[in-house]
Amino acid sequence: MFRYVTRAAVVAGSVAGLLWVAASPGTATSGQERQFVVLYAQGGSAEAAHAAIAAAGGTVLSENTAIGVATVTTKSEAFQAAADASSAIAGVARSTVIGHAPDDGSAVGKPSVKLDPAQTDLRGASAGSEKAKNGKKQEPLAGLQWDMQQIGATADGSQRYEQGNGVRVGIIDTGVDGTHPDIAKNFDKALSRNFTTDIPVDANGAIVDGPCEHPSCVDPVDEDDNGHGTHVASEIASPVNKLGIAGIAPKATIVNLRAGQDAGFFFLQPTVDALTYAGDHGIDVVNMSFYVDPWLFNCADNPADSPDAQAEQRTVVTAMQRALDYAYNHGVTLVAAAGNGASDYSKTIIDSSSPDFAGVPGEAPYERTIPASCTSMPSEGNHVLAVTSTGISKRKAYYSDFGNGYADLSAPGGDVYDTADNKRDITKAILAAYPKHLAVERGQLNPDGTPNTPSVVESCHKGVCGYYQYLQGTSMASPHAAGVAALAVGRLGTRDHVNGGLKASPALVEQVLRGTATNTPCPTPAAFTYTRQVQQPDGSFVTVTSTQTCEGTPTNNGFFGDGIINATKVARGH
Repeated sequence: MFRYVTRAAVVAGSVAGLLWVAASPGTATSGQERQFVVLYAQGGSAEAAHAAIAAAGGTVLSENTAIGVATVTTKSEAFQAAADASSAIAGVARSTVIGHAPDDGSAVGKPSVKLDPAQTDLRGASAGSEKAKNGKKQEPLAGLQWDMQQIGATADGSQRYEQGNGVRVGIIDTGVDGTHPDIAKNFDKALSRNFTTDIPVDANGAIVDGPCEHPSCVDPVDEDDNGHGTHVASEIASPVNKLGIAGIAPKATIVNLRAGQDAGFFFLQPTVDALTYAGDHGIDVVNMSFYVDPWLFNCADNPADSPDAQAEQRTVVTAMQRALDYAYNHGVTLVAAAGNGASDYSKTIIDSSSPDFAGVPGEAPYERTIPASCTSMPSEGNHVLAVTSTGISKRKAYYSDFGNGYADLSAPGGDVYDTADNKRDITKAILAAYPKHLAVERGQLNPDGTPNTPSVVESCHKGVCGYYQYLQGTSMASPHAAGVAALAVGRLGTRDHVNGGLKASPALVEQVLRGTATNTPCPTPAAFTYTRQVQQPDGSFVTVTSTQTCEGTPTNNGFFGDGIINATKVARGH
């Protein structure tokens, strides 16, 4: 996942040409308009919360009544303190200060895609396509899908028993290219939603999403200007259509529940809105390859943080857990990427990446000591299956976060250094669909439409061509588990006559995934040293090592959780 497992910074959207970017009471001048995300008291009434917000000098802009969250605007410097003092309010987190988006063309071009270190390592490796060799009914690029072979999600494996027909999978991500020829057949445009508004620049004037592609700054539900969400959707449910690849559940329905910005940030209000929408509209499984911005870890009382920052982080955790509970209690199986920081979440670690979004002028990340009690959302939320990443050899990927008691399951997410000589090989990443317009914008295609980089692969059938890219990360592992969850729902679910789709207990789906996973013990020795030969600009190689320690039993441990998911066992009922 990008560690894009991105944190929900509480940021709002763009309204009437104005960019709403965050502020705190201490930095605002008198009369300056600011925004906050307000969490209502559990079990309290919306009317009481509205009254408290009004009394504190705020106005509700948008509201999620299912879990009691609202985005509020105010000119009162005392709003946060006044609202916090009310028994009708459970928490207040800053959202944004109003700034103007450039309209003179000065913000030219889109920003660089916000990738995690695992993904940026992919540039410049070698790759190629090949046909399937075994005579089975496989897709043209199946020979490049080592990941599907690892978990048995193949034509002669899980596809013989279950393909996810009737299952709805929600992609909570940066969007989905619903027009991609290897996605379109399974894409439900009518049910899809975009909960975000493009943010051209942050509070420091740095480009975030860049100029809006549409006058409203709201992208259509079948558009992805990042590529991450399309890759995730393709892994889960690309159809069998003689083009490109097949997903794990090739007959499942893809629903875009966009909560991520073009740049890869996932903020609080869009994320909780996507989860509650999933619960209300018959979504069976959601994949969450992100964390909620701006805090990678949310700490209730970290002395490194200001009181306002502590309150903000408490609010993020509480609001997200309410949304996760709501979706889970409405039949949604919740799957999330574990993260790409190569960190043990069960230990005290150092985080220097948060806050990662400039919500107030001059804001920047700073170093914090993070005890295990701090929470990354959604991967550490209750009811969420946190998925670590494996490479082609089935070792835990070098970048994957882990932790005994944190890791629930593991799945292939790619490891380009999982090679005999420890040098990068891009074919050891994960291949899935890629929006053509991004390949064009990024200069990855020749004039005749063929790829000019080994990170992109083309597949054509009857004059229709699709593009695919190699990515690695727990963002890629999580959708493998979500796809297998879709197979479980397809096999065990009953028709949902109210919302459509199928109904299956998320607890039962989790039990099936855990019970069928391939037990994978810790390496020997348990303190495993990863060695990478990293090529330098001058062509030389530098050896980089990292030692990570696995704790636990052969059947449940910090590297693999309950084991590597097994699509064939789930599809055939063990």
